[in-house]
Amino acid sequence: MTTTRQFGLFIFIALTGLLVSQAIGYWVNSTIPLQQSIEINPFLLFTHVRNHGGVFGMLQGHGWIFGLFSVALLGAVSTYLYFGPNLARYEYICFGLVVGGGMSNVLDRLLYGSVIDFIDVQGIPYWHYVFNTADVLIHLGIWPMLILGLWQARHNV
Repeated sequence: MTTTRQFGLFIFIALTGLLVSQAIGYWVNSTIPLQQSIEINPFLLFTHVRNHGGVFGMLQGHGWIFGLFSVALLGAVSTYLYFGPNLARYEYICFGLVVGGGMSNVLDRLLYGSVIDFIDVQGIPYWHYVFNTADVLIHLGIWPMLILGLWQARHNV
């Protein structure tokens, strides 16, 4: 597949991730009152909270720092994918998930002044974090890319 088609796949995945994540965030914001929960099952709640900081709630009230860093990072990744070497297809797919999720969190900060979090997993010891669809997309992109990249590096040496 040509680099142009690969980049098109990256853009499609990033925009689809952005739209899906924003639609779900809009639904949460419109349906679930802030600090309230809907029980999906005993292990999963949808709890509407706002993150005014960064990852794992760090630096509350300074979300703009993470917003600026995210915009720069997402721009750098997109520029690298467009002008850089032809990468494996999975890398374009994984980066599309990461950039789509990252753009959604940045857009939340611009639209709402904070990130809308709602996925509240119960029953995990020492786990008290609430996250969102964008965070899931970011992890769905980072972990396979990391594992496949390390596997390939080990087997190409």
